[in-house]
Amino acid sequence: MERKNPPNPRRFSFESLFAAFLAFVVASAFAWAAVWLVGAQRPVEAAAQASGQQTSGQQQQDQTAPDAGGPNGDNGSIALPKKPENPDDNPPPAPAEPKIKTPENLGNISMRVEVPEVTLDVGVLLEKTHQFVPGLKPQNFRVFEDGVPQKIEGFKRAEAPITALLLVEYAASGYAFRVDALNSSWAFAQQLRPQDYVAMMTFDLNTHIVSDFTQDKRQILQGINMLANEVWMPAAFQETDVFDALAESLDRLSRIEGQKYIILIASGVDSMSKLTLDKILARVKASRDITIFTISTGGLLLAMTEGRGGMMGGMRDMTYLQADNQMQTFSNLTGGMHFAPRFVGELPDDIRAINENIRAKYELVYHPTNSKQDGTWRKIRVELVDDEGQPLRMQDEKHKPLKYDIIARDGYRAKQEVD
Repeated sequence: MERKNPPNPRRFSFESLFAAFLAFVVASAFAWAAVWLVGAQRPVEAAAQASGQQTSGQQQQDQTAPDAGGPNGDNGSIALPKKPENPDDNPPPAPAEPKIKTPENLGNISMRVEVPEVTLDVGVLLEKTHQFVPGLKPQNFRVFEDGVPQKIEGFKRAEAPITALLLVEYAASGYAFRVDALNSSWAFAQQLRPQDYVAMMTFDLNTHIVSDFTQDKRQILQGINMLANEVWMPAAFQETDVFDALAESLDRLSRIEGQKYIILIASGVDSMSKLTLDKILARVKASRDITIFTISTGGLLLAMTEGRGGMMGGMRDMTYLQADNQMQTFSNLTGGMHFAPRFVGELPDDIRAINENIRAKYELVYHPTNSKQDGTWRKIRVELVDDEGQPLRMQDEKHKPLKYDIIARDGYRAKQEVD
C-alpha cells in the first residue's frame, strides 16, 4: 500500500499570499485609473467656465423657461408674461359674427335702389318790370308733376356765374335782321360778369364758331365787332337752318356739367334743316340742365310791312308768326323767356330780365312720386300760394295788384332704365 504525503503548510501560505497581492495590484490599478479620469475632467470644466461656456448640466438648467419679467441671461430665451392666477379676470371672448344665410333654392341675390331726384329752377318775375321777386319761402311753392302734388325737400335761392352759348343767326336774309342780331348780342355781352363762361356761334346754312368758351368778355365783343365790320357785305348763304344749329348747340353743351344756357338770337325761320320741327322739339324736351332764352329779330321791319296784302304778303306774315311761335316754344319747354323787341331801346331791359332770371332764382328739389324710369315725358306745373294755401297775390306800395310770371320748365323726360 502506497503512503501519501501530507500537504505542506508553507506552500499553501505562499500561494494564498501571492493571490491576495495580485488582487490588490489589480484593484489599485483600477482605483488609480478612476482617479486619473476624474482629474482629467476637472481642467475641462474649469476651462469651460473660464471661457463663458456652459456645461451640459447648466444648459439643461437654463433651458427651462424663466419667470415673467424678461430673459434669465444675455443669451437666454424670452419669457412670456404669466397668466393671471384668477381666470375670472380674463376678458370675455369677442362675440361671433352673425351669419346671414340665403334661403334655400333662392341663389345669390342683390338689390339696388335708385331714387330719382328732380332739381327745378324757378324764377318769379314781375310782369311789367321783369324784376325778380325775393323773399319767397318753401311753403309758397307748390309743384305738380302730371297733376300729382310733390313734396319739396330742398329749397334755396341761388345766384351764381353762368355758362352760356350765344347762338346768333347771321345770314344774307336781310340787313335789318343782321343789325338786330348784332345789337342784341352786344347788349347781352355788355352785362357779362368776370366769372361767366360764354361762347359765341353764328349760323346760316352752316354753323361758325366765333369764340370758344371764355371768361374774357372782350373776346365776345371783338367777335361782334368783326361781324359788324362785314354787315354791309353780303353774307355767304341766305338759308337759316335754325333747327340744325340748335341741335348742334345742345350736343355741345351736353358735354358740360352743371346748368347751361342758350341765348338764341334769330328770326326763327328755318329754311332747309335736316331735322324737322317735331324732331328738334323732341331734342329740346330731352335736354337736361339747359335753358333756352330766345330773342326774335326783325320786329320793326315786320311791323312796318305787316298786312301788305296779296298772297305773297300773307304767306310771309304767316311764316314769321310761325317762326315767333317756334322761338317761344323753345323757351317755354326749358323754362326760359322769349322776347320780340321792335326798338333798340327795349334791348337793355330785355337782357336785364334774362340776367335776373338766370342769376337769381329759386332752386327746388323733390323726389317724384312716380319713380319709374321709363323714359316718359313728365309735365310740371308750379304755383305760388300764401300761408293759407290760396293763390299768392302781390301788390305795390300803393296797394295796387301786381302781376307776376313764374318761369320754370314745362316738364322733363325721365331716364330710361337700362336692362
